[in-house]
This record gives sequence, structure tokens and C-alpha cells, in this order.
Amino acid sequence: MADPMRIRATEQPDGVDVRVLMAHEMETGQRRDSAGKIVPAHFISNVTVTHNGKPVLNAEWGPAVAKNPYLQFKFKGGRKGDKLTVTWTDNKGDTRTDEATIT
Repeated sequence: MADPMRIRATEQPDGVDVRVLMAHEMETGQRRDSAGKIVPAHFISNVTVTHNGKPVLNAEWGPAVAKNPYLQFKFKGGRKGDKLTVTWTDNKGDTRTDEATIT
């Protein structure tokens, strides 16, 4: 299982500012190891963010996203104390879900 995501969600006058740092190798499938063999592709393919159980963001990613991806976005309708859930799934079927409270 991957390391926990670092999630920061803060209420701002124009909406909730969300920042997420995800720990993942994000291999493209094009790099070779020291023996010359291709390292298989292993990357986050889908990211979903929900606010109190309702989706606020759904992103489909490919192998071009950098290692340990950082995601930042804003949405309206969130308040301090509300729950935010971030889930990612990679191309090998691994998944990670973490929660944060809006401050």
C-alpha cells in the first residue's frame, strides 16, 4: 500500500482550496532499468474527490504525470468541518483512499 496522501483543504471566501500530494512512482513504461529491461507502466489512472459523499472532481490521468503527483483545485459549497475524501486507482488496480476535514 502506498504512503498516505497529504491533503489540505481550507475554506476561502471564493470556495474551498484543496491541495493533495500523492505518493506514487508513476512509471511510464518507457524507461529502462540498469539491466536494460523496460520498467512496466505503473501510474495513477483515475482520481476522485468527494465532498460529504458527493463528487466534486473526477480526473483521468495517463503515464505523462510526474512522480508523486500534486493536485490543486477549488470548489464551491464546502464549509469548515465538512469531510473531503480523495481516492486514486492505478493501472494495476491498486487503490488508495484518504480523508481530510475542511479547515
